[in-house]
Amino acid sequence: MEFFDSHAHYDDEKFEGDRENIIKAIVEEDITKLVSAGYNIKSSEYGIILSQKYKEIYTTVGISPNDLNDTEKNENWIEYLEKLANNKKVVAIGEIGLDYYWNKENKELQKDVFIKQIELANKMKLPIVIHSREAVQDTLEILKTHPALKGGIFHCCPLNREFIKEGLKLGFYISFAGPITFKNSKNSEEIIKMVPLDKMLIETDSPYLSPEPKRGTRNDSRNIKYIAQKIAKTLNVSIEEIAKNTYNNAKKIYDLK
Repeated sequence: MEFFDSHAHYDDEKFEGDRENIIKAIVEEDITKLVSAGYNIKSSEYGIILSQKYKEIYTTVGISPNDLNDTEKNENWIEYLEKLANNKKVVAIGEIGLDYYWNKENKELQKDVFIKQIELANKMKLPIVIHSREAVQDTLEILKTHPALKGGIFHCCPLNREFIKEGLKLGFYISFAGPITFKNSKNSEEIIKMVPLDKMLIETDSPYLSPEPKRGTRNDSRNIKYIAQKIAKTLNVSIEEIAKNTYNNAKKIYDLK
């Protein structure tokens, strides 16, 4: 049984000191592919470095709505992202999107940067990875008016019925992370049942959002099994079926052979 962690952050400083040991341990526990996702220039650059060092790691490049300083400091930021995206182990533009939880004062800038990166993804013939927090309506509106031609992923998808319903209509994949296992997640089972197996991904978003029973500790890709177990139990199928389907789905959206 193999797992594909479709979204993690192994550039993060929380892995300083034992990053190599953690990645080695991950691979030994049958997580045979993972994406270390970019969210600003520095993390995008480092993701490429990791992907060159480890055959199991792929990466994305992009600027998240919480890292817009990168665009303000460098007027050529989109050209630089394009240069990074030419690397053969870059599998998507992301994570990109809107975040009105942390940033309410710059909504128009967020939208502009989001749209520019969708256009870059279309130019590079890559999918997109969406970060959306408390911005459901605007996220969906942009995706409808500026279609991602190679599709994309709702990463760590908010457990919002409308968001998932409309996302599936757009052909997007829905990626579930640790929050579906949280004891205070009242509607996770209903949401899981909304997503067809051929549109489902799993991720850890490491080092954040550790699932139960590891909540409160540093997350890493070995915890992907707890997310798969929650989905399997909810759908009354085997964990092997969840692992197989989500693995194949990740390979498909990221265009891996």
